Amino acid sequence: MATVSTVATSRTASGRSGGNEHEWWSVDDPDEDRTWLFDVTFLASSWSCLYGCGCKGVLDAPAPELGQGCCSYGAHLSGPEDVARVEAAAESLTAEQWQHRRRAAERGPLKRRGGVTMTRLVDDACIFLNRPGFAAGAGCALHRAALDRGISPVTLKPDVCWQLPLRREDVTDEATGHVTSTVTQWDRRHWGPAGEDFAWWCTDAPDAFSGRSPVYVSLAEEIVALAGAEPYRLLAAYLDGRRARSQLLAHPAVRKRAR
Repeated sequence: MATVSTVATSRTASGRSGGNEHEWWSVDDPDEDRTWLFDVTFLASSWSCLYGCGCKGVLDAPAPELGQGCCSYGAHLSGPEDVARVEAAAESLTAEQWQHRRRAAERGPLKRRGGVTMTRLVDDACIFLNRPGFAAGAGCALHRAALDRGISPVTLKPDVCWQLPLRREDVTDEATGHVTSTVTQWDRRHWGPAGEDFAWWCTDAPDAFSGRSPVYVSLAEEIVALAGAEPYRLLAAYLDGRRARSQLLAHPAVRKRAR
């Protein structure tokens, strides 16, 4: 049977000090030797993707006019299954859905270097990114194709792309084999040193916290894909109850906006 506990709010998601406290909640997986640790502060927040309506991109200066979002550097693929899924999806795209299909046919949509596989870049952004002015509209061609087919973008896009701004991290206890899986927000630090040079990043931008639904509702499909249906059900039940009976800790970006 699952057990629940509230984790101290002093832990921070970004690793920075000063007003960045997050509240956490843990639950034991009913089917695996695993504990899920959920970032309640982010998952209950009103964060919403601003692509095309306020996203300033991840370059060292704001560039909303480029329509690149977080696609400026290409996507690192997580493993063989991710690679196979993206390659198959690329083969299925039409020229009407994908601006750079011809470029991909010449060299392939992916590149491999030093044991790392990632999407190629075309004109300083991901090869799958349709640019402003493209007939089908700007944005990810894989995402567009999924919507055209009435299926989830999760089934076509690289893992890192459909997960953002969510992040799952697994830590295994060497002595017992027990796994602790943390589901939190993707922060600047997860991009490495380059993240500190971004002129803007959505999980610390107050303007991005203006959605109509909390993240655990708006990104339910993605959270289920990350954690499974039963852990998500337990999480949703807990957050539904918390929101109904008590005040949750506001996200640091929202607290910053209020100051």
